Amino acid sequence: MKLDIISPEKILYKGNAELVTLPGLQGAFTILERHAPIISGLAKGTLLYRNGGKEVSLAIDGGFVEAKNNVVTVCVE
Repeated sequence: MKLDIISPEKILYKGNAELVTLPGLQGAFTILERHAPIISGLAKGTLLYRNGGKEVSLAIDGGFVEAKNNVVTVCVE
């Protein structure tokens, strides 16, 4: 799936991902390929994504995520 992680200052990541784990307002959740459409707020915590077996984590202060048609867009603070 395609993953875009953006902040007000810059694009943090633009590429492919096998999974994305996010700190949701009600607890952490993971988005995989072909996930049902979702829009969710994000809490302060750690965002993790995996691409080619390599895992990358980012500390975030909140934001929101939209997943639709195998495209995940994360806007973080």
